[in-house]
Amino acid sequence: MQLSSNPNSSIPKALLLIAPFFLWGTAMVAMKGVIPFTTPFFMAGVRLVPAGILVLLVAVILKLPQPKTWQAWLWIIVFALVDGAMFQGFLAQGIVKTGAGLGSVMIDSQPLAVALLSSFLFGEIIGFWGWLGLSIGILGISLIGIPDHWIYGIFQGNLEVIELSWLGLFDNGEWLMLLASLSMAVGTVMIPFVSRYSDPVVATGWHMILGGLPLFGLSWLQESQQWLNITVEGWLALGYATVFGSAIAYGIFFYLASKGNLTSLSALTFLTPIFALLFGTIILSEVLTSLQSCGVFLTIISIYLINQREQIAAKFKSSTGESEDAISIENQRVN
Repeated sequence: MQLSSNPNSSIPKALLLIAPFFLWGTAMVAMKGVIPFTTPFFMAGVRLVPAGILVLLVAVILKLPQPKTWQAWLWIIVFALVDGAMFQGFLAQGIVKTGAGLGSVMIDSQPLAVALLSSFLFGEIIGFWGWLGLSIGILGISLIGIPDHWIYGIFQGNLEVIELSWLGLFDNGEWLMLLASLSMAVGTVMIPFVSRYSDPVVATGWHMILGGLPLFGLSWLQESQQWLNITVEGWLALGYATVFGSAIAYGIFFYLASKGNLTSLSALTFLTPIFALLFGTIILSEVLTSLQSCGVFLTIISIYLINQREQIAAKFKSSTGESEDAISIENQRVN
């Protein structure tokens, strides 16, 4: 992904490149700000369905083909269930009990799961730097997701404090964020299969709508007073998360990906939690524990190593080769 040497054109291109990750990170902050005044499933549905309609309107304007075969609709429905309903459902429930910055870091840790799934399904080579990133990521996610008193209890030999129950796990916002991350990872590796039968942008729009409708159904069955307490600022926050954090962010992302920049674009994923942490601190005054801060730092490093593993390996090989050439030349001079 090369930027033009002309400063007048390179600056707008750079802003366009970071726009999806800025929008996703700040949308997390917007959702956290409005969640005290609404309900999780309703908020998740609002973020998906209107955004899907906007994406499909753009698809109509661009004259993109609509799905026609039963295979296309089957893949879109499964994609909607996993990457739409499950991802946004876990995300909305998890954000109730965790911070926007912390939640974004855990959501954007999904390349860890994507790397493993891609290696298993598509035979992708993770390599040394990829495995190093995965190892660091496991440590980082552990520091983020496991309660501090469990970790301190392990070091102090007090095993009673780390007795777990499945109910306890699902009462913890961080674990719900991990489930959301896993749902997003499975949805990501499904995209090549979905794209075989349907235009990916059109499939994205439909999967938002079809994934959002079950969330509205769950909201109708389990929640009440979904919108009665939402202030004007809250509706603006929901509108931002829907229009900018979903429709526009995904639109820009797919536009850049359609230009053949997917590999370079994916390397910018680590910017999302940075934006969320920055604006979560400024707007919501969130504070992380020392262990969680270390986990956040390690997770960001792991995401960077995984996304950039090929470039790092190439640079390391190049520098090693140059060193070996220099040694060979020096030996020739001595001889």
